[in-house]
Amino acid sequence: MADKQISRRQLLTGAIATAAATVATSAMASQPKNSLKQQSGSGKRWGMVIDLRRCVGCQACTVACKFENNAPVGQFRTWVSDIEVKSYPDTRRSFLPRLCNHCETPSCVPVCPTGATYKREDGLVLVDSDKCWGCGSCVTACPYGARFINSETKIADKCTFCAHRLEEGLLPACAETCVGGARIFGDLNDPQSPASKLIAENDVSVLKPSAGTKPNVFYIGLNHPEIANGEIEPNTWLLDLERNMDDVELTFKGASND
Repeated sequence: MADKQISRRQLLTGAIATAAATVATSAMASQPKNSLKQQSGSGKRWGMVIDLRRCVGCQACTVACKFENNAPVGQFRTWVSDIEVKSYPDTRRSFLPRLCNHCETPSCVPVCPTGATYKREDGLVLVDSDKCWGCGSCVTACPYGARFINSETKIADKCTFCAHRLEEGLLPACAETCVGGARIFGDLNDPQSPASKLIAENDVSVLKPSAGTKPNVFYIGLNHPEIANGEIEPNTWLLDLERNMDDVELTFKGASND
């Protein structure tokens, strides 16, 4: 065990993580942890269904991803936007989980000058850190705002569907910890996978369909076209909270593996 100093932003992240982990362990997602091993062998096409009817906006997925993938402070591979939809006389609040869509025809791939951004046969769109020089072309090309230049590594970063976990037959961290079971991950080429069944049985939508990228992240309950088309700017409260804690430091005992 070792004493560690953490900044105000790390404190915020740790506090949220503690709360999210407490809830997540008592109300784990309905998708079994070993469900990936039960799906088809070769010829996979990974994808995710997000059921907005079940999302409670707790940000457990955001925190789980941040800890699993060591995203820098202020940068997120996935997050949940808190959106107010104003339609007189009703004003409604909606939660919209966001992440890389791992598109069938990703706009980020052809603009990469070094070939660092590529698409695998299983549908995952990834970044080769050895080839990326951080020019940001892919960040600009992504219509979903899902990419960023990592402030620490100085190369392109994004959701990978937790590719390292998939290799072990595990779900992405966000899907495994989703309190409401709103994130359902699976092989879209397998009609018996939980994700495929949801797509077949429900009216699903994708974000910004006019972009023509054919996302492999589908939404159930995305009832506001203005949100799907990106006409409403989401309010991401995690960033607001980070900006409001400037000089906080905390000493605590924790594992010395960072």
